[in-house]
Amino acid sequence: MKVLLTGGSGQLGRAIVAATPPGATVLAPRSTELDLRRPGDAERLVRTARPDLVINAAAYTLVDRAEDEPDEAFAINDRGAAAVAKGATAAGARLIHVSTDFVFGGGAAAPYAPDAPTGPLGVYGRSKRAGELEVLEATAGRAAVVRTAWLYDAVGRNFFTTMLRLFRERGGASVVADQTGTPTAAASLAAALWRLAERPTVAGVHHWTDGGRATWHEFAVAIERMAREVGLLQAPVSVRPIATAEYPTRARRPAYSVLDLAATSRALDLRPRPWTDALGEVVAERAAFEAAATSTRSAPE
Repeated sequence: MKVLLTGGSGQLGRAIVAATPPGATVLAPRSTELDLRRPGDAERLVRTARPDLVINAAAYTLVDRAEDEPDEAFAINDRGAAAVAKGATAAGARLIHVSTDFVFGGGAAAPYAPDAPTGPLGVYGRSKRAGELEVLEATAGRAAVVRTAWLYDAVGRNFFTTMLRLFRERGGASVVADQTGTPTAAASLAAALWRLAERPTVAGVHHWTDGGRATWHEFAVAIERMAREVGLLQAPVSVRPIATAEYPTRARRPAYSVLDLAATSRALDLRPRPWTDALGEVVAERAAFEAAATSTRSAPE
């Protein structure tokens, strides 16, 4: 199976490449080669590559900056996604398109089902929702759109690495405790996407995250505890809960964005792993990464 991956240098892209199964070959062009801000070029590249499967993991994800750069966000998340979908359709390739919990407004009291009404609160969410609709239209509903949430890995720019840095530099952090979602390791989503790749008849909108739910504060508390257990932190630090109103941001975030995984779990015959288990693996990976870096720096020349 020949797979064309967009966003290969991002945290999800790296996880997808790392989890490539036997029998699959991944082409991951650099952003300079496949620039979603140039839809004509992007569509031609996808079409001429003639892959069996396209995984669109590229996105504009700067949630706050998107409020001041709506054209950039829509260029990549909407028009760029449409170009990838048109190229895949022209090449006869299946498309898996990655989206976000930010398409929802956060007013629900129970997990959002894939067919729940959307209502994004900001530019980022609106651009991603527009991209979903473009993808489904361009592929006549044959694409699989996979929404996820609170994605992180051991080394990228994300909540996990930000908390670890703040704990070390400031001896603690104040973290929002009234927004609820599901922390999701990039490796978990990558595994689900490859499982989806093995099921060519699965299409439409799907949800996948790790299992359970947490507030950002609960996520941060777990990071602090596990980091101490593996020696990434040498002593306890303060993780103070605060309200969203105490931490104003340029873009509004959904107060609740837990996704209902039941339908996707049945379609893929896959159960989500608890988010705390996934976090433990990422913490261990970070500890190994730092140990290797230290060993390299201290090795004699």
